[in-house]
Amino acid sequence: MDKTDPDYAPFDFVAARQRMVDAQVRPSQVSNPSVIAAMRALPRELAVPDSLRAFAYSDNSLPLGEGRYLTEPRVIARMLQVAEISQGERVLVVGAGTGYLAALLATMELDLTVIALESEARLAEIGKALCFTWAPQVHWREGALVSGAPDDAPYDLILIDGAVRQVPPALVAQLRDGGRIIAPVCRDSGVTSVSLVLPTPQGSAAQPLFDVAVPLLPELEPAPAFVF
Repeated sequence: MDKTDPDYAPFDFVAARQRMVDAQVRPSQVSNPSVIAAMRALPRELAVPDSLRAFAYSDNSLPLGEGRYLTEPRVIARMLQVAEISQGERVLVVGAGTGYLAALLATMELDLTVIALESEARLAEIGKALCFTWAPQVHWREGALVSGAPDDAPYDLILIDGAVRQVPPALVAQLRDGGRIIAPVCRDSGVTSVSLVLPTPQGSAAQPLFDVAVPLLPELEPAPAFVF
């Protein structure tokens, strides 16, 4: 709409943010007050390109390009809830994208050390701009997602923002003793579930917590096996 039109009214992002929390997040079994407060405060519209800002508070994942998506709000909220984050923990966000999840963590007022790992420079620039204003304590790292961020390890918690078929071993190896990974894992059945992933002597084991529709992270798709 033309801004010179007398009927023009700017989009009310603040009201949309509150509706997102009340209509999407809280009805999805999210009761953690730190999560709810962070999602009420953080401007999600700054985590998407300008052309998508009017859709920032919709209840679906938004395409960001390069096969990447901004995960829908209710899924992000439930991931934070089931992570059971404690004061002062060290957290790695893998596939940090445009920074929304990392910024939420830093906004939860739990004195967390948050490392955001992203491989796509264009997405990282959007995320760094969001965090510069709203979560300056987030530490950004650019590199291959499969490798994690070993220089900042070990971590109490690793969150993967996007679905994977399996968690890369390098990420499991970067957990502190007693640490855990929360990630959407796409099982052989084709069902994707946000899962609690814990180290085992054989590597890791995933416990499904709730089913979701989250796109796969292209970079963490396993290479196709050769068949002879």
